[in-house]
Amino acid sequence: MKYAIVFSSQTGNTKQLAEAVASVLPQADLCFFGSPSQEALQAERLFIGFWTDKGRCNQEITDFLKTLKCKEVFLFGTAGFGGSQEYFDKILSSVQKRLGASNTVIGTYMCQGKMPQSVRERYVKMKNSPLPIPNVDKLIENFDTAVSHPDETDLQKLKYAVAQCIKR
Repeated sequence: MKYAIVFSSQTGNTKQLAEAVASVLPQADLCFFGSPSQEALQAERLFIGFWTDKGRCNQEITDFLKTLKCKEVFLFGTAGFGGSQEYFDKILSSVQKRLGASNTVIGTYMCQGKMPQSVRERYVKMKNSPLPIPNVDKLIENFDTAVSHPDETDLQKLKYAVAQCIKR
């Protein structure tokens, strides 16, 4: 079965996941690897990676998902705010709603991803402002935790999820 790996990666996190997906799948069946493209639609099975923007997949992937018809889809993504499978599941549910009913989701995976340093700097400015926002310390703590992600454990979990879905 021909497959494509389609992803959007602002900071490199999702590209790292896409490369992990590619390492598990047979290279002979790969017909496309890269940013959303009509060329990827030749595949019967698509592994689609996104970064999270305001609790949803980024716009480029949203637009691509709307073009899919009768495809098997494995969704994977990263989110700067992490640590909660419940949060990841909420994002994945939102992303799945962007797929047409003719498509079948064969698997999903999400993990935390590092954010640009400018985000931490913005949080520190918020903390030091005359009216700091509530929970700004938690935002800074989350940023510091995210710096090492996706890590090797995240990549191994993704590889396992992909391997499980292709065995079916």
